[in-house]
Amino acid sequence: MLASRFLALGAALIASVSCSRAPDQVAPPRRPVVRLAELEIDPAQLGPYLAALREEVETSIRVEPGVLTLYSVQVKGAPWRVRLFEMYADSNAYNAHIASPHFQKYKTGTAAMVRSLVLLETDPVLLGTKPTERLRPYVAVE
Repeated sequence: MLASRFLALGAALIASVSCSRAPDQVAPPRRPVVRLAELEIDPAQLGPYLAALREEVETSIRVEPGVLTLYSVQVKGAPWRVRLFEMYADSNAYNAHIASPHFQKYKTGTAAMVRSLVLLETDPVLLGTKPTERLRPYVAVE
């Protein structure tokens, strides 16, 4: 009888210690997902590709709170070489993005335009932005 009381008390103590959090403990911050993509586009289809990319980026930024940054650039002198910088709040946000209807539309709609695609997974070291200045969306004049 005494042994069973000690076991019950011990189990309750272990449960209370493992479930409680000190007030100064904070949940670990979400780890952002940062990816780089290197694409080579069929030069004959560059215009339609850029239009599809623009639509996908604008939609993602507008409707997905977990999409933090999507930058697309063209290599000088080789505009068919497109580079993307993507940043998502966490892996859940990234997974939601690639499952979204607008991303799927972009992916299937541009598949025949993309000659090659290299995705680079990264480990963020330092992600900085000036909080007082905001980069306004820039659209290249065609």
